[in-house]
Amino acid sequence: MNDREVEAFYRTLSEAMPGRTATAKGPKDQPNPFRTCISCMCSAQSLDRNTAAATRALFRLARTPQSMARLPVESIAGAIRPCGLYNRKAQNILAFCNALIQRHEGRVPNTREALMQLPGIGRKCADIVLQFAFGIDTIAVDTHVYRVCNRTGLAPGTTADKTADTLLARTPGWALPQAHFWLIQFGKTYCTARAPRCEACPANTWCRYYRQSSAASK
Repeated sequence: MNDREVEAFYRTLSEAMPGRTATAKGPKDQPNPFRTCISCMCSAQSLDRNTAAATRALFRLARTPQSMARLPVESIAGAIRPCGLYNRKAQNILAFCNALIQRHEGRVPNTREALMQLPGIGRKCADIVLQFAFGIDTIAVDTHVYRVCNRTGLAPGTTADKTADTLLARTPGWALPQAHFWLIQFGKTYCTARAPRCEACPANTWCRYYRQSSAASK
């Protein structure tokens, strides 16, 4: 997409998608930045219900970096078992808590660069924390956003991180507060992984995939 098409694409999404609603508390729905980080770390390759069960169990044991750092890694792993990959995640959580205490006096930093220097925090997790815990406008690139960006041509990238960089640079300022929600909703409603609803899509005029598919069918 060129810049004019990007603008039109977002205008269409703003009219077709609900965006951030009053009940949208973020996929991790946690009360503070520390717990948002921990929940995000647990959520990797895990269903939302399993992540919720894991974090409930873990936060019954400890709710601060200091108290969690005192837990044996085996206790953390046992608590978060429902979310899968629990041994590796437990090691990351313990390392994250210790680093947070040593480098930031137990306070979660509010910049992407500082967050990504902490164990277990990648680009997507950092952006989720920035948006939902600190209210900083950004776009976390999950599987839905990555698919939409690459299929439509909005922000192609060979990795989610590269797509995130391109997407952030191409998104108009007026759209940035809602873009995360529009793109996810669009990916779930129209630009689905299997059998995308191209003919019904309100934004197919600007979609690279739709144009190529239409041309191939003629």
